[in-house]
Amino acid sequence: MLSQNTMSTIDEDLSHLEKDVRQLKIEYEQYFGGGKSRPPADTEWRIETMVKRYGDRGAAMSYSQRFHYSNLAQTYAKYREMFRKRLKQKEEGGVQRHFGAAARDIEKERSRKRAAGQKDNSARQFPFTISCKDPGHEKKNVERLFEAFRSAKQEAGENVGKLTVEAFQQFVQQKTDQLKKQGSAREVEYIVTLDGKHARLKARVKE
Repeated sequence: MLSQNTMSTIDEDLSHLEKDVRQLKIEYEQYFGGGKSRPPADTEWRIETMVKRYGDRGAAMSYSQRFHYSNLAQTYAKYREMFRKRLKQKEEGGVQRHFGAAARDIEKERSRKRAAGQKDNSARQFPFTISCKDPGHEKKNVERLFEAFRSAKQEAGENVGKLTVEAFQQFVQQKTDQLKKQGSAREVEYIVTLDGKHARLKARVKE
Protein backbone atom coordinates (compact mmCIF):
# COMPACT_ATOMS: atom_id res chain seq x y z
CA MET A 1 0.00 0.00 0.00
CA LEU A 2 1.34 3.44 -0.90
CA SER A 3 2.13 5.84 1.93
CA GLN A 4 0.30 9.13 2.37
CA ASN A 5 3.56 10.99 1.67
CA THR A 6 3.97 9.21 -1.65
CA MET A 7 0.41 10.04 -2.67
CA SER A 8 0.91 13.68 -1.68
CA THR A 9 4.12 13.87 -3.70
CA ILE A 10 2.32 12.54 -6.78
CA ASP A 11 -0.45 15.13 -6.32
CA GLU A 12 2.13 17.89 -6.02
CA ASP A 13 3.94 16.72 -9.15
CA LEU A 14 0.69 16.59 -11.12
CA SER A 15 -0.19 20.06 -9.88
CA HIS A 16 3.18 21.36 -11.11
CA LEU A 17 2.67 19.55 -14.42
CA GLU A 18 -0.75 21.17 -14.88
CA LYS A 19 0.70 24.63 -14.24
CA ASP A 20 3.56 24.00 -16.68
CA VAL A 21 1.17 22.84 -19.43
CA ARG A 22 -0.85 26.05 -19.04
CA GLN A 23 2.34 28.11 -18.93
CA LEU A 24 3.66 26.41 -22.07
CA LYS A 25 0.62 27.50 -24.06
CA ILE A 26 0.99 31.09 -22.84
CA GLU A 27 4.73 31.21 -23.60
CA TYR A 28 4.28 29.74 -27.08
CA GLU A 29 1.57 32.30 -27.87
CA GLN A 30 3.94 35.04 -26.69
CA TYR A 31 6.67 33.60 -28.91
CA PHE A 32 4.46 33.36 -32.01
CA GLY A 33 3.10 36.83 -31.27
CA GLY A 34 6.58 38.33 -31.18
CA GLY A 35 6.74 38.87 -27.42
CA LYS A 36 9.51 36.31 -26.91
CA SER A 37 12.58 35.73 -29.04
CA ARG A 38 12.87 31.98 -28.33
CA PRO A 39 10.47 29.05 -27.89
CA PRO A 40 9.89 27.98 -24.24
CA ALA A 41 12.40 25.11 -24.27
CA ASP A 42 12.86 25.05 -20.47
CA THR A 43 9.15 24.71 -19.77
CA GLU A 44 8.78 22.03 -22.43
CA TRP A 45 11.73 20.12 -20.98
CA ARG A 46 10.13 20.11 -17.51
CA ILE A 47 6.88 18.78 -18.96
CA GLU A 48 8.61 16.09 -21.00
CA THR A 49 10.54 14.96 -17.92
CA MET A 50 7.40 14.74 -15.78
CA VAL A 51 5.33 13.02 -18.47
CA LYS A 52 8.03 10.37 -18.95
CA ARG A 53 8.47 9.94 -15.20
CA TYR A 54 4.84 9.05 -14.63
CA GLY A 55 4.20 7.39 -17.98
CA ASP A 56 5.34 4.01 -16.61
CA ARG A 57 4.17 4.52 -13.03
CA GLY A 58 0.49 3.84 -13.40
CA ALA A 59 0.53 1.33 -10.55
CA ALA A 60 1.92 3.98 -8.22
CA MET A 61 -1.08 6.26 -8.75
CA SER A 62 -4.66 6.17 -7.60
CA TYR A 63 -7.50 6.11 -10.13
CA SER A 64 -8.08 9.86 -9.85
CA GLN A 65 -4.35 10.54 -10.24
CA ARG A 66 -4.13 8.35 -13.33
CA PHE A 67 -7.15 10.14 -14.78
CA HIS A 68 -5.59 13.54 -14.01
CA TYR A 69 -2.27 12.49 -15.53
CA SER A 70 -3.93 11.09 -18.65
CA ASN A 71 -5.81 14.34 -19.29
CA LEU A 72 -2.66 16.41 -18.84
CA ALA A 73 -0.61 14.15 -21.10
CA GLN A 74 -3.28 14.31 -23.83
CA THR A 75 -3.53 18.10 -23.55
CA TYR A 76 0.25 18.42 -23.78
CA ALA A 77 0.37 16.10 -26.82
CA LYS A 78 -2.31 18.21 -28.54
CA TYR A 79 -0.44 21.44 -27.80
CA ARG A 80 2.88 19.95 -28.88
CA GLU A 81 1.51 18.87 -32.26
CA MET A 82 -0.12 22.26 -32.82
CA PHE A 83 3.05 24.13 -31.85
CA ARG A 84 5.25 21.90 -34.01
CA LYS A 85 3.16 22.75 -37.07
CA ARG A 86 3.34 26.46 -36.32
CA LEU A 87 7.08 26.28 -35.69
CA LYS A 88 7.59 24.49 -38.99
CA GLN A 89 5.56 27.11 -40.82
CA LYS A 90 7.48 29.88 -39.07
CA GLU A 91 10.84 28.31 -39.98
CA GLU A 92 9.75 27.83 -43.59
CA GLY A 93 8.74 31.46 -43.81
CA GLY A 94 5.03 30.80 -44.15
CA VAL A 95 2.50 33.42 -43.15
CA GLN A 96 0.73 32.39 -39.96
CA ARG A 97 -2.38 34.49 -39.40
CA HIS A 98 -2.56 34.05 -35.67
CA PHE A 99 -5.09 35.51 -33.27
CA GLY A 100 -5.15 39.29 -33.58
CA ALA A 101 -4.13 39.56 -37.21
CA ALA A 102 -7.57 40.80 -38.19
CA ALA A 103 -7.41 43.51 -35.53
CA ARG A 104 -4.15 44.81 -36.97
CA ASP A 105 -5.64 44.77 -40.47
CA ILE A 106 -8.58 46.83 -39.26
CA GLU A 107 -6.24 49.39 -37.74
CA LYS A 108 -4.24 49.63 -40.98
CA GLU A 109 -7.43 50.23 -42.93
CA ARG A 110 -8.46 52.94 -40.50
CA SER A 111 -5.10 54.65 -40.85
CA ARG A 112 -5.43 54.52 -44.64
CA LYS A 113 -8.90 56.06 -44.52
CA ARG A 114 -7.79 58.79 -42.13
CA ALA A 115 -4.87 59.63 -44.42
CA ALA A 116 -7.27 59.83 -47.39
CA GLY A 117 -9.74 61.95 -45.46
CA GLN A 118 -12.43 59.26 -45.60
CA LYS A 119 -14.99 58.63 -42.90
CA ASP A 120 -14.29 55.60 -40.73
CA ASN A 121 -17.54 53.66 -40.83
CA SER A 122 -16.10 50.98 -38.55
CA ALA A 123 -15.79 53.37 -35.59
CA ARG A 124 -16.98 51.75 -32.38
CA GLN A 125 -20.04 52.96 -30.51
CA PHE A 126 -19.68 52.87 -26.75
CA PRO A 127 -20.59 51.23 -24.54
CA PHE A 128 -19.56 48.08 -26.41
CA THR A 129 -20.83 44.84 -24.85
CA ILE A 130 -19.98 41.22 -25.48
CA SER A 131 -20.48 37.97 -23.55
CA CYS A 132 -18.11 35.01 -23.15
CA LYS A 133 -18.60 31.48 -21.90
CA ASP A 134 -15.18 30.09 -22.80
CA PRO A 135 -12.75 32.72 -24.22
CA GLY A 136 -10.33 30.01 -25.34
CA HIS A 137 -12.93 28.81 -27.86
CA GLU A 138 -14.37 32.24 -28.67
CA LYS A 139 -11.35 33.97 -30.17
CA LYS A 140 -13.38 36.06 -32.61
CA ASN A 141 -15.47 37.46 -29.77
CA VAL A 142 -12.40 38.25 -27.68
CA GLU A 143 -10.77 39.77 -30.76
CA ARG A 144 -13.75 42.10 -31.16
CA LEU A 145 -13.55 43.00 -27.48
CA PHE A 146 -9.83 43.69 -27.79
CA GLU A 147 -10.39 45.92 -30.82
CA ALA A 148 -13.17 47.83 -29.04
CA PHE A 149 -11.04 48.36 -25.92
CA ARG A 150 -8.06 49.48 -27.96
CA SER A 151 -10.25 51.86 -29.99
CA ALA A 152 -11.66 53.33 -26.78
CA LYS A 153 -8.16 53.88 -25.40
CA GLN A 154 -7.07 55.53 -28.65
CA GLU A 155 -10.09 57.83 -28.64
CA ALA A 156 -9.31 58.74 -25.04
CA GLY A 157 -5.75 59.57 -26.05
CA GLU A 158 -4.26 56.72 -24.00
CA ASN A 159 -1.11 54.82 -24.95
CA VAL A 160 -1.86 51.44 -26.56
CA GLY A 161 1.75 50.53 -27.37
CA LYS A 162 1.95 47.88 -24.64
CA LEU A 163 -1.54 46.49 -25.22
CA THR A 164 -1.08 43.08 -26.87
CA VAL A 165 -3.66 40.56 -28.05
CA GLU A 166 -1.90 37.69 -26.30
CA ALA A 167 -1.88 39.39 -22.89
CA PHE A 168 -5.50 40.50 -23.38
CA GLN A 169 -6.58 36.95 -24.24
CA GLN A 170 -4.89 35.66 -21.08
CA PHE A 171 -6.55 38.36 -18.95
CA VAL A 172 -10.04 37.65 -20.33
CA GLN A 173 -9.60 33.90 -19.80
CA GLN A 174 -8.47 34.34 -16.19
CA LYS A 175 -11.17 36.91 -15.41
CA THR A 176 -13.90 34.75 -16.93
CA ASP A 177 -12.79 31.68 -14.97
CA GLN A 178 -12.61 33.73 -11.78
CA LEU A 179 -16.07 35.27 -12.09
CA LYS A 180 -17.70 32.01 -13.16
CA LYS A 181 -16.34 30.31 -10.03
CA GLN A 182 -17.39 33.16 -7.74
CA GLY A 183 -20.85 33.59 -9.20
CA SER A 184 -21.56 30.02 -10.28
CA ALA A 185 -22.48 31.40 -13.69
CA ARG A 186 -21.92 30.05 -17.19
CA GLU A 187 -21.37 33.39 -18.88
CA VAL A 188 -19.50 36.64 -18.23
CA GLU A 189 -20.39 39.97 -19.82
CA TYR A 190 -17.66 42.47 -20.74
CA ILE A 191 -18.43 46.15 -21.26
CA VAL A 192 -16.11 48.72 -22.84
CA THR A 193 -16.98 52.30 -21.94
CA LEU A 194 -15.48 55.65 -22.82
CA ASP A 195 -15.71 57.83 -19.73
CA GLY A 196 -14.37 61.26 -20.59
CA LYS A 197 -10.66 60.81 -21.07
CA HIS A 198 -10.56 57.23 -19.79
CA ALA A 199 -11.37 53.92 -21.46
CA ARG A 200 -12.71 51.33 -19.06
CA LEU A 201 -13.28 47.57 -19.31
CA LYS A 202 -15.81 46.11 -16.89
CA ALA A 203 -16.70 42.48 -16.34
CA ARG A 204 -19.77 41.08 -14.60
CA VAL A 205 -21.56 37.78 -14.23
CA LYS A 206 -24.48 37.63 -16.62
CA GLU A 207 -27.76 36.63 -15.03
